Amino acid sequence: MPTLGLVNFNIVCATLGGFIALFGLVSFVVKEKFYLSEALLSLLAGVLFGPAANWIRPTEYALNDEVNLEYINLYFTRVVLGVQLVIAGIQLPPKYLKTEWRSLAYLLGPGMVVMWLITSMLVWAMVPNLTFLYALAVGACVTPTDPSIQFDLEREKIVIAESGVNDGLGYPFLFLPLYLITCIGEGAHGHTAGKAVGLWFYETWCYQIFLSTAYGFACGWFAKKLLHWAEEKKYVDRESFLVFALALALFVVGTDGLIGSDDVLACFIAGNAFTWDDWFRVQTADDSLQPTIDMLLNVAIFVWFGAVCPWHMFAHNDVIPIYRLIALGILVLLLRRPPIISLMHYRIHQIEEWRQAIVVGFFGPIGVSAIFYLYISQEYLRTQVLDDKGNQREDAARLSEIMMVVIWFLVTCSIIVHGLTIPLVKLGIKVPRTLSEAIERGSQDDHSSGGGRPGPPGPSHEETLELANKNLPQSA
Repeated sequence: MPTLGLVNFNIVCATLGGFIALFGLVSFVVKEKFYLSEALLSLLAGVLFGPAANWIRPTEYALNDEVNLEYINLYFTRVVLGVQLVIAGIQLPPKYLKTEWRSLAYLLGPGMVVMWLITSMLVWAMVPNLTFLYALAVGACVTPTDPSIQFDLEREKIVIAESGVNDGLGYPFLFLPLYLITCIGEGAHGHTAGKAVGLWFYETWCYQIFLSTAYGFACGWFAKKLLHWAEEKKYVDRESFLVFALALALFVVGTDGLIGSDDVLACFIAGNAFTWDDWFRVQTADDSLQPTIDMLLNVAIFVWFGAVCPWHMFAHNDVIPIYRLIALGILVLLLRRPPIISLMHYRIHQIEEWRQAIVVGFFGPIGVSAIFYLYISQEYLRTQVLDDKGNQREDAARLSEIMMVVIWFLVTCSIIVHGLTIPLVKLGIKVPRTLSEAIERGSQDDHSSGGGRPGPPGPSHEETLELANKNLPQSA
């Protein structure tokens, strides 16, 4: 007798497939007419399918084990970042990291440091009973940016390059406070700050950053040589040629992960080395496979975020009241990035005017990389910051809860605010202009009926929007 197969696998496939299909039917209108990002819509869909309808049940998939759920989140974000950063590296012009090193040095040096310190100070000020050392760990997770906004071509390139590198460079900012907490934090004994700094230089800079950079460049370079050779010999078909970048991303994520290095940074470097001579990028310029994969990963990860986000913890937790959390979100979005980009923009030739600096500074979203570093931190605090009995220290447990609440809130706040900013700005330009035109037409009609001569027409609505669009990025 036929029975209904109401199992999680069938429900998830039907839900995700149905959403992607429906979104695809109206994607042009949504993104090009209403300027709504797929990240925001996918997050809202995840909330609808997860907590609201209970069709997506992350806790059940993790066998009702919070640790399993943390690992699912960690590995999912690793794969998404790895694939997207290889694609991002391929999209850049040849030798871009070498030719634009000066601009990147400002963005990744003083830019990241100031973003880290400002965010940490805001967390320190807003979260009760939190010392600055612990706030530094929270601020480090939200220092990297996600390239979810499309600017004009020159600014888009530098933003993609900055995001690709700083996603991997989050490790030094995160592990300096984590090592210090382990060695000299509350409940620590038998260690010194010198040991923490030594671990930071050896394990983070040498093993994570330098090794992953060299490994990623080697993988990308040899992959390019092998593919070029196979293509010249006519050994590779078109389909395999196009998916080679995806295979490279998965290979680097897996192998670099096996040696315990920074696979996120390695993936971006591998993608950039893979197209160092611009050959692969030119060969695939007219194919849409890479943007399609990028879109599918974006939709999937943000639907998952909407379903797995601990929404209830924002209002019900023991670490920060909801009004302070909201104030923290607003302050971080306003002060984390725009001030330092505005101060440095005259040193970055891609950002010519202060208006452009404000836009580039504001649109540095907090996204997938923040969740990745959140669960890197959770794993470290759970397995490495222990007391004499082998249990997690009390200060580590409290920091874990603070990070879970604050970082998830900042991510959702960024997705919502950055996803709605452009539509609201466009609406703010359009509505007053439309009303003004209606009033002007009415007055001209009255004037004409009285025998007067109408004045010269003002700029059209389309001309006004075109002028406004020059100073605004487009939603991805």
